Amino acid sequence: MLSEIIKAKAKAYFEEFVGIRRYLHQNPELSYQEYNTSLFVQTKLNEWNIPFKVIAETGVVGLIEGNNPTSRIIALRADMDALPILEENNIDFKSQNEGVMHACGHDVHTTCLLGAAKILNELKEQWDGTIKLIFQPGEEKNPGGASLMIKEGILENPTPAGIFGLHVHPLLEVGKVSFRKGKVMASADELYFTIKGKGGHAAQPNLTVDTILVAAELITSLQKIISRNRNPFSPSVLSICSMQGGHSTNVIPSEVKLKGTFRAMDETWRYHAHELIKKEAAGIAAATGAEIDTLVDVGYPTVDNNDALTEEGQNLAKEYLDQRNVEETELRMGAEDFGYYTQKIPGCFYRLGVRNETLGYINNVHTPNFMVDERAIEIGIGLMTYLGINAKA
Repeated sequence: MLSEIIKAKAKAYFEEFVGIRRYLHQNPELSYQEYNTSLFVQTKLNEWNIPFKVIAETGVVGLIEGNNPTSRIIALRADMDALPILEENNIDFKSQNEGVMHACGHDVHTTCLLGAAKILNELKEQWDGTIKLIFQPGEEKNPGGASLMIKEGILENPTPAGIFGLHVHPLLEVGKVSFRKGKVMASADELYFTIKGKGGHAAQPNLTVDTILVAAELITSLQKIISRNRNPFSPSVLSICSMQGGHSTNVIPSEVKLKGTFRAMDETWRYHAHELIKKEAAGIAAATGAEIDTLVDVGYPTVDNNDALTEEGQNLAKEYLDQRNVEETELRMGAEDFGYYTQKIPGCFYRLGVRNETLGYINNVHTPNFMVDERAIEIGIGLMTYLGINAKA
């Protein structure tokens, strides 16, 4: 059976790809700066005689043709960028780029797609169709590398009938994967507010515009308008994550900056909320005498998994891993630029378990102690290969 051949190859190549993952983990690069990572991917594809081209500056798209290349076209995607986080793990392959870390598992994603590419290429006489390999930059930062690659034609010549992407999941035990039909992740927009007004002595606030107080009022008011206006059956969340202003205990600053994020599962409500946010900021400015510059930087759309493709992927995962190891992904307010692909073609974004409580690998993504059980690499490589070969889309 082809599944057993794939499993044998994934097992045989396990140590090789653990080494690849550790190299990538040691050499992380920020969004849109993945030059060395891109070159590494290109070197590997060259080594395996897989044709490719570079688009969106650091993105790489490879093409593997099996029998009857036009009969079925499936895309497999992995993101390559890292985060501006100082790693705190005490490991031999700790990040060598201070302040940059693969804290979201993109080193694992890239490794799994490279492993799948190698096996798919070795077995191309045994499957039909074409596999498009998408190594994508800039998932972590607006406007999203997916949007840039789509603009440069990643979904054309040839056009995939469906696309699969995976993401490590620290809440899911290693050995398991999870799928979910329909909406699976939220939209994400960045919020920026600059509050300006006459500063002055803290003992005489009546002679100033108290920008700190205005900022506090804006923060609480934004929470109210979101919680009071949203559909209670459609989750959304607004979080202000940065407040910068002032340098003294007795000086009211003339400027305060706020940064945050807004997430939603309903696209209509999302854009209505944008208008409410702007209106609320303008109203507070008028009432307090402050000037408030508001920027809603529209980011990623919701990730909407295609029902048919996701069901097919889930069933194939049950064949490959056994149904006991396939679970349902919970609805998440996290965001992913994979949503740009699902707006254009049927997509399936699934989760790869990396949790190991015994080893202490329990920390969430985007934290300085995030770590994965590397046994997930063998599973990730094998399943991505199996999906690529068998999905009809």
